[in-house]
Amino acid sequence: MKVTQAEFVISAVGPDQYPVDALPEIALAGRSNVGKSSLINRMINRKNLARTSSTPGKTQHLNYYRINEELYFVDFPGYGYAKVSKTQRQVWGKMIERYLLERETLKMVLLIVDLRHPPTKDDVMMYDWLKHYDIPICVVATKADKIPKSRWQKHVKQMKECLLLRKMDAFVMTSSETGLGKDELWAHIESIAGLRPEENAEQKSMQSEE
Repeated sequence: MKVTQAEFVISAVGPDQYPVDALPEIALAGRSNVGKSSLINRMINRKNLARTSSTPGKTQHLNYYRINEELYFVDFPGYGYAKVSKTQRQVWGKMIERYLLERETLKMVLLIVDLRHPPTKDDVMMYDWLKHYDIPICVVATKADKIPKSRWQKHVKQMKECLLLRKMDAFVMTSSETGLGKDELWAHIESIAGLRPEENAEQKSMQSEE
């Protein structure tokens, strides 16, 4: 996808704050500091639209980013950060669960994992939970640039085996530093979200100008 417009819309805490324009939504879930904000910025060709931080636990709401007036990225609070209180984690959990189970415009969850390390118990739990409720998943392994290419397949194999990744679920290896996997991930998102291919969009634009 050629991103020409991207904007932060709202930090929502419940359905009354969700956008009502019915655009398809792609949610991003993952542990704190896994690189969700960096991935969003790379995908939309912006440096700081999604705020990155060295302090985990900064994202505390469902952050909506509208892209090309065609779809939303919905960034979840990171899980697995010990310094967040148990009460706060429960609040986040209920907010996320309600969204995942009730949001009709949700098309897919990107489960963001760090390629350098085996999936955490929270990663496995999130994957199993999404599978239980039959929510489409794409596992996105970040920070590939931090590993020598000769070890990529070893880490990918470890990731898939730990998650017991089903064959119908996509797996994309990415790097926010180099852009690795960006086009592959966009192609999958466009397919799942039902967006028209970029070349068709350009043709339609040309026809409208004639």
